[in-house]
Amino acid sequence: MAINLKGRSFLTLMDFSPLEIRYLLDLSHDLKSKCRAGINDKLLDGKEIVLLFEKTSTRTRCAFEVGAGQEGAHVTFLDSNSSQMGKKESLEDTAKVLGRYYDGIEYRGYEQSVVEKLAKYAGVPVWNGLTDVDHPTQILADLMTIEEHVHKPLNKVKIAFVGDTRNNMCYAWMYGAAKMGMHFVALGPEELYPDETILKEVNAVAKETGAQIELVSDEKVLNDVDVIYTDVWAGMGEEDKLRERVTLLKPYQVTQELVSNIGTEDCIFMHCLPAYHDFETTFAKKALDEQDIDCREVTDEVFRAKYSVVFDEAENRMHTIKSIMVATI
Repeated sequence: MAINLKGRSFLTLMDFSPLEIRYLLDLSHDLKSKCRAGINDKLLDGKEIVLLFEKTSTRTRCAFEVGAGQEGAHVTFLDSNSSQMGKKESLEDTAKVLGRYYDGIEYRGYEQSVVEKLAKYAGVPVWNGLTDVDHPTQILADLMTIEEHVHKPLNKVKIAFVGDTRNNMCYAWMYGAAKMGMHFVALGPEELYPDETILKEVNAVAKETGAQIELVSDEKVLNDVDVIYTDVWAGMGEEDKLRERVTLLKPYQVTQELVSNIGTEDCIFMHCLPAYHDFETTFAKKALDEQDIDCREVTDEVFRAKYSVVFDEAENRMHTIKSIMVATI
């Protein structure tokens, strides 16, 4: 079956079939191999791309800019201080204008409705760089990384997402796992279990693909896990909630003891980054010095272990984002 994604927006993996996701992964592997070999086909030569950032980022911005540049495209970066979007100009008007100038639009911000509205009116592909409920480009990179390090088909892989299971990364992972028929375990406190509406949507897909989606609060039920995944518990602007969240999530810190109890010798550790694994960041150091709070979601021992593939995962953001742009423009 031929796959053609030209003109499609990339807003959530829920919009794509398993075969279409498979196509993007295969293209990502191919583009990475060519990049490593110094082969550049300039597949985006002459294309214009705009990046709209309401939320800051290191990997997402760099992945889009470097990936686009390697393939010959020109990139314009606009943050919330250099755009009138949503302030002096409506989202609809902004989308219609940018669609006249650019061949593709990336958005990273807050509400999913914003990226959906951009896609509705732009007339060109729109790519979701992160919203409050989804992070599809990250999941594509994660799936690619798993294929590089876990030597079994995706539908035989078991992944445990540990910590706050009501955040955008856990939701995005449930979408990806459901689509690719994976066994996904969300391990965290019941107070932070995923939204019921999202669970209903995910389970409907899982019935079609054979995926298993589990919610658990006791790590003792983990066994034969291939991937341990976590994300930060709190960020800048959430200092007032930090003690409450750390108290709730501390039992789910990814430690060497937790990894050792899984029972899988070749388990890998993954993290979307940035991570609080030591006290070398302003946020983690301030929390420790001023509030005596250890806000690390993962210990430094695990983060730096041989089974940690976080930097391979970070590199793959570029290759998978490049494949999304190449496939849809």
